[in-house]
Amino acid sequence: MIRAGIIGATGYAGGELARLLLQREDVEIKWFGSKSYVGQDYTSIYQNMYQLTEAVCQSDDMNQMAEQVDVIFTATPQGLCASLISEEILSKTKVIDLSADFRIKDVSVYETWYQLKHTAPEFIREAVYGLPEINREKIKSARLIANPGCYPTCTFLSVYPLAKEGLIDLSTLIVDAKSGTSGAGRGAKTANLYCEVNESIKAYGVATHRHTPEIEEQLSHAAGKPVTINFTPHLVPMDRGILVTAYASLTEEAKKLSSEALKDIYHQYYKEEPFVRVLRGDICPETRWVKGSNFVDVNIKIDSRTNRVIMMGAMDNMVKGAAGQAIQNMNLMFGLPEDRGLRLAPMFP
Repeated sequence: MIRAGIIGATGYAGGELARLLLQREDVEIKWFGSKSYVGQDYTSIYQNMYQLTEAVCQSDDMNQMAEQVDVIFTATPQGLCASLISEEILSKTKVIDLSADFRIKDVSVYETWYQLKHTAPEFIREAVYGLPEINREKIKSARLIANPGCYPTCTFLSVYPLAKEGLIDLSTLIVDAKSGTSGAGRGAKTANLYCEVNESIKAYGVATHRHTPEIEEQLSHAAGKPVTINFTPHLVPMDRGILVTAYASLTEEAKKLSSEALKDIYHQYYKEEPFVRVLRGDICPETRWVKGSNFVDVNIKIDSRTNRVIMMGAMDNMVKGAAGQAIQNMNLMFGLPEDRGLRLAPMFP
């Protein structure tokens, strides 16, 4: 039995962690941490959990939690995990951080993009970037996991095979991404009110979105050289889901290959991956086909007129983009089947 604690259990990602973990017979959530709701029944905040748990929300005391659990999930804003983590805590329990505190290896880049002073830089090098598709073996022996961001996960998995093979000119890469409103968190913000979001779509964080350096860093690792991209996210009026459409010029080598040969590269890279689905033919990924699941659907289309490739991906930002991927990492860390508790068919409609 794995004993788990969640800091930030009353946010959207924390609630999704609870939903997925409460279905497990081999996991017990020992601690529902919430700074805002200490002493309140968890089901008074998330009524969908009624009769699934009788837990009462506790504080975000990571030191006390570490004495009682085998793994701590921190589903919190940037800066909190870094302010709480210590060698003493990591000597007692594993930590999976869903914030950006340990994703970016260059402290100065993190501090510039997030406008925060990093308070635990000594753990950045140790933290493993928790994308199982590329870091599976490192995750298995890790104490501290930096769970990837939602946009970076979908973007990277959509682009990775061609980037790794050197078949696209990464200096031409443009990423257009769209997300449901749950990606902005559960806090009350005027810009996310129903009347502000419904029947509209907007770009935001244009040329400044904080996931940009994370995407660039991971693509740089894949390509073996520095990568700079244009990344533009958009807010769409739906609860959950991410759709990425990325564009890049083909290299001279890639222009010699057929569309089928380029598509086969995706099949080769992802044929053993339990949660990446390469779609058939010209089927384009849609968020409705991955909703509520840990799957990422990807496909590509060659534009022979422009010698560019369009790389597409869709996933649920709350599952593979947050809680599901965190649990996938937990499974690996504890030597369990990677897909345990995550082979959920997408919800439809």
